[in-house]
Amino acid sequence: MTISEQIVGKSQAIKKVFNAVARVAPTDSTVLITGETGSGKEVMANAIHRLSKRADAPFVAINCSAIPENLLESELFGYKKGAFTGANADKRGLLEEANQGTLFLDEIGDMNLALQAKLLRVLDDGQVRRVGDTETKKVNVRIVAATNKNLRKEIEAGRFREDLFFRLNVVMLNVPPLRDRKEDIPALIRSFLEKYNNESGKDVLRISDEALAVLMNYDYPGNVRELQNTIKHAVVFSDNNMITKSSLPPSIPGQPLLSSGDSVRVETLIKGGKFIKISEIEEKLISETLSLTGNNHTVAARYLGISRSTLWRKMKEYGME
Repeated sequence: MTISEQIVGKSQAIKKVFNAVARVAPTDSTVLITGETGSGKEVMANAIHRLSKRADAPFVAINCSAIPENLLESELFGYKKGAFTGANADKRGLLEEANQGTLFLDEIGDMNLALQAKLLRVLDDGQVRRVGDTETKKVNVRIVAATNKNLRKEIEAGRFREDLFFRLNVVMLNVPPLRDRKEDIPALIRSFLEKYNNESGKDVLRISDEALAVLMNYDYPGNVRELQNTIKHAVVFSDNNMITKSSLPPSIPGQPLLSSGDSVRVETLIKGGKFIKISEIEEKLISETLSLTGNNHTVAARYLGISRSTLWRKMKEYGME
């Protein structure tokens, strides 16, 4: 299995992550993945597992922020019958479930200090003790952790153990936000179309230039997860096997670039208290897209959702020839 089968994208930003994943996956190093919410940290963790020598063993994931503090320990370590009210039988924890495989600890920055200390013990000696038990069990688990927080600041604030940070941070991978790798959007759209066509029984084959331009111009505060949900919505509301602008959810703002048949208008936007002309935003978008595509006019036009002739005309208009 290759990295490209695990992670979608060809941008320089994501290629750096590909390279790091390819280097660290075959090892048993702990990995700390950083990045904004929705940027794809679990996808990277799964890729590390699938490309490792542990690929045939379990990949177990848990979101540390989604489970109440008083339950997280028993989820991770398991418990002995009678350890607390409701503990009617022995239960293995996720550390045991992931034995010989990989345990992905998402949002580890939300784990409390007491549990951090117990996790550190596991990393140091590979021993786990179920809640209410007097015996320890040996486990062989690779830990991959992720956070959207700045753990160094959390350490300064006394909310994260420095020794655990250093133990986790053998290799750090930073997943770039989608706004920094917009050239990956068309490939991600194709991937999500295939997924949601299969799920919904539809056969959406195309996306209009206008809809693609809207999606390319948006900054995605929710990152890849937001784009994924957007395409899921668009597939449901598509007509004639095509995603159009009207198929997109109302939460996606923005207007496409002017097409060759449109007349130039003098509308303005307010940003930071200043009036900005549409032409200024358009010029900047074209310039950045050309830079990202290595000045490849064909590719740039496709990403922008316009024809090559329209792109050439606009470059001439803005003195970008």
